[in-house]
Amino acid sequence: MSAIGQIIGGETSKIFIRERSGSRIELGDLLVAEEDDGNYSILQVKDLVYHSQVPQVMRELASGIQLENRGSQVEFLDEELRNYIIAEAKTILQIRNGKPQLPKRLPKFFTHVRRIEDDDLKFLKKEIEDPLYLGNVRSGSKELKTKIHVNAREAIPHHILIPATTGRGKSNLVKVMLWELMDIENIGMLVLDPHDEYYGRNEKGLKDHPNQEKLRYYTPEISKVEGEAISLNINLRSIRPEHFDGIVEFTSAQKDAIKLYHNKFEENWIQNIIRGEKVENQEGTKEKVSPSTLSVLQRKFDNILGIYEEEGRLESRGGVFTTDAGDSTIKDIIKSLEDGEIVIIDTSRLMGEAELLVGSIIVGALFNKYQKYKAEGKLEEKPIIGIVIEEAPRVLGKEVIERQGHNIYSTIAREGRKFNIGLVAITQLVTLIPRTILANMNTKIILGNEMSQERSEIIASASQDLSDDNRAIASLDRGEAIVTSIFTKFAVPIKIPLFEEHVKDKISETKEKPPLLSPEDL
Repeated sequence: MSAIGQIIGGETSKIFIRERSGSRIELGDLLVAEEDDGNYSILQVKDLVYHSQVPQVMRELASGIQLENRGSQVEFLDEELRNYIIAEAKTILQIRNGKPQLPKRLPKFFTHVRRIEDDDLKFLKKEIEDPLYLGNVRSGSKELKTKIHVNAREAIPHHILIPATTGRGKSNLVKVMLWELMDIENIGMLVLDPHDEYYGRNEKGLKDHPNQEKLRYYTPEISKVEGEAISLNINLRSIRPEHFDGIVEFTSAQKDAIKLYHNKFEENWIQNIIRGEKVENQEGTKEKVSPSTLSVLQRKFDNILGIYEEEGRLESRGGVFTTDAGDSTIKDIIKSLEDGEIVIIDTSRLMGEAELLVGSIIVGALFNKYQKYKAEGKLEEKPIIGIVIEEAPRVLGKEVIERQGHNIYSTIAREGRKFNIGLVAITQLVTLIPRTILANMNTKIILGNEMSQERSEIIASASQDLSDDNRAIASLDRGEAIVTSIFTKFAVPIKIPLFEEHVKDKISETKEKPPLLSPEDL
């Protein structure tokens, strides 16, 4: 491929390339500077600057003459020589004997540079176990054929963060990832879906994947679903006091009352609070919990759980939580995850606290079980589990943790890797999440973000040096992203496919594959 520029100066962190006339180098373009021995450097354009051989004062004069129509166009030098663009680039990788290395020296002075080609990225095509496809390599706005994968069994327990503002394609990315995970064995995914968008009830979704045996879909609106779905009912006896940690704020008196009722009535503690059952104190009287505290707890449980007392009976408002069904729901979900299935929980009809409580109950039970497996030496036999959580600051936010203490989600963010459980956290506001948690998110798939403060926080917690990528992140269009991970040699710019088109391509590939022959056919 012909040269589009030439290195004319710079330093380790900033190399100046004069653009060849008409080449139209873009921000984020990947360029190659070749050496005589067959080795080469990969550079990425970080900024573009106008330059000219004509002094500024003369350019201003020429512009004034043209704009004011005071004469014919002023020419000083040949147009292609007098005005040009300088691309400021950074060496992100050097290829020595076909192997990628972090850059430790400058490319040769005056070396011609060309656009990157798929052949230059052969080192990315090596076999990866349990490959999770994220997108194709992107050079500026141009998409290459080289696909980018990460090892799902490594990346998921080390946590994945997907930060972006609205409309940049977060949900589309997660759909593509989940579709790919449907084909990977021994990886279970719990998807807490507050917008009911991943199953695809009324559009393309995971319900269209050929491998439906791996999918479980729980919803309160089972009557409105075409296809296989499971009614989302959770019995009150499945709820423990710690499930409310970091989800619902209680006063000290209310926490003491909850502890007392749980110690006294065990799994029936919520029912007895709602009924207003009295509990005795050490003196044998029944005034341990004040009527006002009990009344507030009853009101909170009514608002969150939809359970109330009427004429001596416990009634449900028809939500997820119930007193006479759903005894095995949590166990069934945990079993599906342990079988390496993808479980989608439709929480779109639930209010914020109830939605988060459903997740807390499931995740808490899962974490306790995996802790037990580790203690028994059985953990390596179990599947990796990932948990998709939307609007992550609701449970991982600084204020939530400071005000209410750590919850099961923040515990997994800090300790989950030791138990093969990871988070896929989606957020618009990274600044709300503590840096200690961000540092544990070892793979970040960064989509576009116009907010300077958010970009700064993302850059500060990235696995690679993105200090020169502030403008690049701001200019990312829908479906464009930068993958920064401890499992990649450099921060890889990618183009994420549109989910609907990805599904079409995948289904076409499946149909085109010849059927597998049995031993009898051979």
